[in-house]
Amino acid sequence: MHIAVVNFRLKNMTQEQYNAACDELAPAFAAAPGLVSKVWLSDPSGNTYGGVYTWRDRSAFEAFTRSDLAKGVMTHPNFTDVVVKDFAVLEGPTRLTRGMR
Repeated sequence: MHIAVVNFRLKNMTQEQYNAACDELAPAFAAAPGLVSKVWLSDPSGNTYGGVYTWRDRSAFEAFTRSDLAKGVMTHPNFTDVVVKDFAVLEGPTRLTRGMR
C-alpha cells in the first residue's frame, strides 16, 4: 500500500461550489486504477481542503500522478498552495490497527 495526502486552499470558489465539484469528480476518482480509497477533506475555517488517498502500491500512485485527472487537480485555477506528500505504509502495525484488510 501507499498513501498520498493532498492539501490546497480555495481561491475565488465558495464552499458550495467546491462541494458540487467534489460530487461531480468523485466517480472519476473512484475509477482511478489502483485507488483503494479516497477520503475527502474540508476545513472551511482554515481554508484547507484535499484528500487522503490509499493506493494499492507506489506504482499505482505514480501512474495516477501522470493522469489527466491528477494534472487537472494540480493546475485547477481555483486551487492554490497545492501540496502533495506521499508515504510508504508500515504494513505490520497498520494491519494490527485495521488500516489494511
